[in-house]
Amino acid sequence: MKIHITAEAESDLVDGFWFYESQAPHLGSYFRSCLISDIDSLVFYAGTHEIAFGFHRALSKRFPFAIYYQMK
Repeated sequence: MKIHITAEAESDLVDGFWFYESQAPHLGSYFRSCLISDIDSLVFYAGTHEIAFGFHRALSKRFPFAIYYQMK
C-alpha cells in the first residue's frame, strides 16, 4: 500500500506541530508522532472508516484531527 500525503495535508501537519509546540515544549513532537502513527495504521485499517465528504475519515486517537483518504 502506498500512502501519498498532499501538500495541503502536509501544511496542516506543520501548522498543527507549531500550534501544539507553542502550547507546551515537546507537545508538537508528540503531536507529529501520534499523527504519523495514525497514518501508518491505515496499512491495517484502510477502508474501515466512515465516509465523509466523499473520503474515508479516520479520527486521530489523541488529537482533534481527522485523516481523510481514498483508496485506489
